Amino acid sequence: MQQKRTAAKAGTARRGATTGNGTAANGRATKAAAKRAGRGKEPGLDLLAYRDEFPILQRKVYLNSCSLGPLSRRSMAAMDRFQELWNEHGAQAWYQLWMGEIASLRAKVARLIGASPHEIAIAPNVSAALSEIASGLDLGERNRVVLADMDFPTLAYQWLAKRRTGTEVVFVPSPDRVTLPAELFAAYVDERTGLVATSRVFFLSGYIQDVRRVAEIAHANGALLLVDDYQGTGQIPLDVKALDIDFLVTGTLKWLMGGPGLAFIYVREELIPRLRPTVTGWFGARDQFQFRTTEFEFREDAARLEAGTPAVARPHPGDRRGAHPRALALPGGRRGAPRARPWLESLQPARRRRAQLDRVAGAGAAG
Repeated sequence: MQQKRTAAKAGTARRGATTGNGTAANGRATKAAAKRAGRGKEPGLDLLAYRDEFPILQRKVYLNSCSLGPLSRRSMAAMDRFQELWNEHGAQAWYQLWMGEIASLRAKVARLIGASPHEIAIAPNVSAALSEIASGLDLGERNRVVLADMDFPTLAYQWLAKRRTGTEVVFVPSPDRVTLPAELFAAYVDERTGLVATSRVFFLSGYIQDVRRVAEIAHANGALLLVDDYQGTGQIPLDVKALDIDFLVTGTLKWLMGGPGLAFIYVREELIPRLRPTVTGWFGARDQFQFRTTEFEFREDAARLEAGTPAVARPHPGDRRGAHPRALALPGGRRGAPRARPWLESLQPARRRRAQLDRVAGAGAAG
């Protein structure tokens, strides 16, 4: 029965959007996101044109994107292109190409959800994304975290694991194991609550929560709102500003059809300085290419939540037909990613230092 409900997610989500309290705000946010994305046409009219893009659709009816989105031809071409560039440029691809793609990806995600690029961080999966937020957010005396009992377990596990350090975790129960009216949160969110963490779309039923109303309840009580949007991003338009979301996590595994290995974090701009994660790495460091081993300062943007080297193959663009929306020029007239000018500028001091060391080593060998 659970599998049938999950497989019918898209239809259920559409029905859920027409029920519950406060849906007018959700509707306005959805329309705003759709307008921003330039979606003025009736949905579904051109869908058949996309069938050839997905080889699996030539063999079967695929209804399980809620678990893993289908693989597209442009994604396969992009993976091939990534390997070609790796073979062609070796480590030079990092500085000439891939760092630029990582920055470009943050900007694309920002446009998709209605945010700014400096409010976006990249993670390997949503579990890691949540861990970065959980380790970096000091709730102080407001140590209560409120979730829904319909949320995906990963969301709850982050906070249940912190019970031993004093975090109180409470769950808002669904009355029917399908829906959860937003007003039910009001009985559980109070002056002790530091965070409300819940999903926009429930993985069990496909029900769309009234996230705007949940945000109002949280903020009226001085709490923050974290939204897990893995089941929403890509199938339902999203505007984090219109919905008044403080933190959001999502990824490419499902409706964005990018496969596993890539997730995203949104942090409202004014909350970025408040996050100081204890799970970190060189990508979270300011001036990371200065390689200062004995001192550490966080980046000033949301990328302070990034830790180690990301899976570069995931955001890599394909050919002209591929995932990247622009025609991009590489040296020699080949197609690929844009040159990473800001990253190259940040590398200059490190390169000069390495050149000096090379000259010293060369002089010693000559002597």
